[in-house]
Amino acid sequence: MNGNELIKKLHRYAKGNGLDIRFIPGQGKGSHGRIYLGTKFSTIKDRKKEIHAGLLSAMLKQLGLTKHDIE
Repeated sequence: MNGNELIKKLHRYAKGNGLDIRFIPGQGKGSHGRIYLGTKFSTIKDRKKEIHAGLLSAMLKQLGLTKHDIE
């Protein structure tokens, strides 16, 4: 899964659960950006590159989610 796919899945999750979501591409170095889900946030690296399993798990943990939540 790449960053753009993750953002789409998080938008779908947020809409289904009544949460606010926003992505701010300027917050972070270079191609990094920050995604806010409710009151929690995580940094997304280059949205075109693949996110490895360990990083994906860490990002979802920061957002209070599991892989099952976004499938």
